Amino acid sequence: MQKLFSFKNGIILVAVLAFYAVIQFTISQDIMPPFVTLNLMLICVYVIMAVSLNLINGFTGQFSIGHAGFMSVGAFMSAIITAKLAPKIIPYIPLHDPKPVLLLLGLIFGALVAGIAGFLIGLPTLRLRGDYLAIATLGFGEIVRIVFLNSDYLGSAAGLTLPRIATWPWFFFVTVISVALIHNFVRSTHGRACISVRENEIAAEAMGVNTTRYKVLAFSIGAFFAGAAGALYANYMYIIQPSTFGFLKSFDILVMVVLGGMGSITGSVVGAVVMTSISALLADYPQWRLVITAILLVAMMLFRPKGLLGNKEFSLNFLGRKDGRNGDA
Repeated sequence: MQKLFSFKNGIILVAVLAFYAVIQFTISQDIMPPFVTLNLMLICVYVIMAVSLNLINGFTGQFSIGHAGFMSVGAFMSAIITAKLAPKIIPYIPLHDPKPVLLLLGLIFGALVAGIAGFLIGLPTLRLRGDYLAIATLGFGEIVRIVFLNSDYLGSAAGLTLPRIATWPWFFFVTVISVALIHNFVRSTHGRACISVRENEIAAEAMGVNTTRYKVLAFSIGAFFAGAAGALYANYMYIIQPSTFGFLKSFDILVMVVLGGMGSITGSVVGAVVMTSISALLADYPQWRLVITAILLVAMMLFRPKGLLGNKEFSLNFLGRKDGRNGDA
């Protein structure tokens, strides 16, 4: 079992904190252009989305294409806290600056409601498989969009205007925590059970694995983190609209997972970074973005169908020798 306090983990921690400090310094000193800052925030959001979807599609072997629906639930539910109920909540927050507390409450509320939605949707739909499950999850995403589109309280088609209270530290540390928690879940006995469902559901059932339970669990956890990503997104973009979270958003996230590699957390991170960077580079040519995305996906399916990393993870196992032992996987 991998030690928590090891030389390898120490190197990773130092690298993560150094990256955070450099970006924070460039932002605070106005060195980094606003457009680059925006795309860094989007990369964090899409890393969370891709890793959480990979838990469902890559590690558990399901086929969900309605992940943007959970993102929208997290976005609008957090907006209720930070925009709608803020005037009623602020008097009870004994702090000079109540915004971080509001954002934390919105983040937790949005993620929890999205997780509950994932559980409620997962119970009836995850008895389905393959194309049928894909259609069901797509239908869920469209239902959520239409509900928000017709909700006067949530701004209908015009959407909601929110204060920008999410900052780089929030994006960075929520992303790191999300990736770490999903990574640890995959490596746990529950994660192994999810992988057994992906490999052979009938054999897993024969060995006593409650396949429906683990599919619903993976779906709920994935929805929870998608809701957290939606909450961060909502509290940075000033305005959120139901049309933002349509089928194309789910498709973009699915492409990130496929590009990086189904069953690879590192691959999901790489896929999110690559796709977000391509979108940023094509910002002046929006009509070509979908075309290039489609070409990229077709090329990936032809030349490397398993994705950039397949089911492999980036590893620093060679550093385990510093502990006087072979590194853990």
